[in-house]
Amino acid sequence: METILSSHSLHPILNPKASISKNLLLPSQQPRPASLFLSKPITCTPKKPTSQSVKPSLAEPRNWFVHAQQGLAALAISLALNFSPVLYTGNAIGSEFDVINEGPPKESYVVDDANVLSRVTKSDLKRLLSDLESRKNFHINFVTVRKLTSKADAFEYADQVLERWYPTLEEGSNKGIVVLVTSQKEGAVTGGPAFVQAVGENILDATVTENLPVLATEEKYNEAVYSSAKRLVAAIDGLPDPGGPQVKDNKRESNFKSREETEEKRGQFSLVVGGLLVIAFVVPMAQYYAYVSKK
Repeated sequence: METILSSHSLHPILNPKASISKNLLLPSQQPRPASLFLSKPITCTPKKPTSQSVKPSLAEPRNWFVHAQQGLAALAISLALNFSPVLYTGNAIGSEFDVINEGPPKESYVVDDANVLSRVTKSDLKRLLSDLESRKNFHINFVTVRKLTSKADAFEYADQVLERWYPTLEEGSNKGIVVLVTSQKEGAVTGGPAFVQAVGENILDATVTENLPVLATEEKYNEAVYSSAKRLVAAIDGLPDPGGPQVKDNKRESNFKSREETEEKRGQFSLVVGGLLVIAFVVPMAQYYAYVSKK
């Protein structure tokens, strides 16, 4: 049996007219393809560049700006701390307030707030002053501070300590307070009426002007405190005054010449200058005269 193929059944490649006519039809009028694999058109569109590739380039300047901002803030704080005046608050106001508020020492006779006394000195003071208190009923406290910020001098501070520690006359009559200020190299001695009478004004003044400032200037704080204690105890016991330290003569030789030395040097200088002037003027003239006379 012979099969006759029409031109319409041929493939579009072999029959270009049929393909052209099909393309001219509307999309709704075109026949749907039978193949399921060609039901959806296969498209391949390039992906749009995401913003992730841009983020690293933008993050680096931002991180640099943040670090620079933090560095400037730290620099500003450092400059403010270095050049601004220091405000003392709390514990930084001054240790003299802590000494006053804590009250007198209970187990010793020393409040070494400046931390300049050795353990040996504290032990010797305790033995000496406890013996005095047991025999004469006089109690002496020694206080060391580095610097005073609330009072003008050591005397005002010593009076303040005595008033705060022993507010009544009965409590403070036989009490003595010795203050040593290490930064100012000065000290003060004060006490109740009975203490001042037992020691005497002369020994009080001598202790303040000799023992405390002289030895404190040499930074011999242990010797300054213990020698003052021995001097006060000896005065209360009625013993001879052991005396204070010897003041060293720290006079330095002057670099300036005296008037006589200056006059002598001036005369010698005048002779030298005069001789040089004579040589400068006479010798050339003599040479010139000899030259002219030869001609």
